[in-house]
Amino acid sequence: MKHLAALLCLSAGPAAAADELTVMLDWFVNPDHGPIIVAQEKGYFAEEGLAVEIIAPADPADPPKMAAAGRADLAISYQPQLHLQVAEGLPLKRVGTLVATPLNCLLVQADGPVEKIADLKGRKIGFSVAGVEGAMLTAMLGSAGLKADDVEMVNVNWSLSPSLMSGQVDAVIGAFRNFELNQMKIEGVEGRCFYPEETGVPAYDELIYVANPELMDEDAIMRFLSATEKAVQFIVNHPEDSWEIFAATSTELDDDLNAMAWIDTVSRFALRPAALDAGRYARFETFLDETGLIEGTRPVSDLALVPGGGA
Repeated sequence: MKHLAALLCLSAGPAAAADELTVMLDWFVNPDHGPIIVAQEKGYFAEEGLAVEIIAPADPADPPKMAAAGRADLAISYQPQLHLQVAEGLPLKRVGTLVATPLNCLLVQADGPVEKIADLKGRKIGFSVAGVEGAMLTAMLGSAGLKADDVEMVNVNWSLSPSLMSGQVDAVIGAFRNFELNQMKIEGVEGRCFYPEETGVPAYDELIYVANPELMDEDAIMRFLSATEKAVQFIVNHPEDSWEIFAATSTELDDDLNAMAWIDTVSRFALRPAALDAGRYARFETFLDETGLIEGTRPVSDLALVPGGGA
């Protein structure tokens, strides 16, 4: 019997080494990254034979560039930015979705003078990032019969909710509805969002996974997406338990703002992160072409990994 046991142990061989995968976040860890953190903590990546390294960038502009250069296997980015980056020649494709709805909004104080978008005429709007946000704002203003020169744009250098609460501006574009609204509420100020996808802007995926199609390991990425899909299912089924798992990973995450943001983000995670809505990407490509941010349109296969279509 001892001889048989020894033979069985030898035939089993050593455990297969996990495939390493580096994922660069778009910013510091926050509830938007819930499926990645929960997949790590619940062992879902390990079950898929992956050893995932999660990295927060020093500069939020770096992740797509790092993925394009092959210095990260995956990067979290934004669908609107992907269109611009591909148009500029960056070798990137969307391979999955993390947050499947827009988060960006045009934010005002609930008890302020702006009750509808048309009330913004002659007022100041704060912003942090030019380009796509400007195109979105122009479309939103247009839905109310206004033009871009009907408002004054003010660069508030990422100080979105503070500049709004202090009265420096009358509205801000680029505020995330799951964060800035809650920041204001904690400060005792109620905010109200006007949503781009309801006022002239095509719906889009807020957060996506991007990779260099020439360098990526498609099989490892599919296993990564399978693990995060399992994590999303756990989060949706057990929002409180998953919050506790997420918050326990860092004392900085366990606070009122992140707890409130978690609740507001759960319903926005992509239930099928590998699934592609090709029409959504085609419509947004056309929108950016019409606004002049890109010249001409590219096929969806240039923007995203099309299931069954290869890289």
